[in-house]
Amino acid sequence: MTRKIQHKQFSAARNNKKDEFYSQLSDIERELKHYKSHFKDKVVYCNCDDPRVSNFFHYFSYNFEHLKLKKLIATCYKNQDVDLFSTNESEQAVYLEYTGDKNGNKVPDANEIGVIPLKGDGDFRSQESIELLKQADIVVTNPPFSLFREYVAQLVEYDKKFLIIGNINAISYKEIFKLIKENKAWLGVNMGRGISGFIVPKHYELYGSEARIDENGNRIISTNNCLWLTNLDIDKRYIDLILHKKYNPEEYVKYENYDAINVDKTKDIPFDYAGEMGVPITFLDKYNPNQFEIIDINPHFFSIVEKGLPKPSQLKISGKKDPYARILIKNKKL
Repeated sequence: MTRKIQHKQFSAARNNKKDEFYSQLSDIERELKHYKSHFKDKVVYCNCDDPRVSNFFHYFSYNFEHLKLKKLIATCYKNQDVDLFSTNESEQAVYLEYTGDKNGNKVPDANEIGVIPLKGDGDFRSQESIELLKQADIVVTNPPFSLFREYVAQLVEYDKKFLIIGNINAISYKEIFKLIKENKAWLGVNMGRGISGFIVPKHYELYGSEARIDENGNRIISTNNCLWLTNLDIDKRYIDLILHKKYNPEEYVKYENYDAINVDKTKDIPFDYAGEMGVPITFLDKYNPNQFEIIDINPHFFSIVEKGLPKPSQLKISGKKDPYARILIKNKKL
């Protein structure tokens, strides 16, 4: 799938509230293997997929004993159907609870999974869902892209640990950037090509060479525009980015309207520059809070505005606006 088509589809999800992007089991496994130590004796809540067909529920129920979980809970909005792409017409939803294997076959059998009716529709914002959220230690799911700000705000309000999938553009949301800047949330292990695609319903068109139908008949759209966002600590966060280029003013041009140099690629960050630098958003995939300080994000300049200072215009080079968003950083070790 071309980047243009990917962007069009994910923009439609935000603008039209079409959020029927379901995670593949392989992508869940690829990410979750890095977090095993966090799940011992924990209650996990998956609150945005139908639990009977959700790959998140599948992963945690089949790995319940391996992860040493205490309980698994899952809910879905307006759904009682065993159909991944329900029409979400049921005004009464259900939630599922699983507390582990009881008969020793190491498989989550149907009679071991409690199916409990909800009075309402299962919306994550409903009071019933919030009461389930309060029971949880960690929330893991693929929330609706169109409600991403509101979804994360709820997790923060109730002080929950989380590991969720979002569009990379979410980094530039004021609420999300603030969490990243303050080291209250960060990128997970995989992003871009590390998330190989989403299962979509029949009415989504399949474009490009990477779109496909898998062996189970699932329609897959590939994306290099998503990431995992989490506040679960991982070793990756503390690996120093190896810097090998020396600063010179000819190669690293200063912005005309802001005191910082432009760095087009994360790998080209100079090792000897102590001032501010504008780097690509994808820098956050390599961000080590012990090595760098995040100052702000262009073009929003949230931190500058919060301080009551005038917001700079879009960063300019040679009289032209930089068309890309930039994370403004400083090297802490200089």
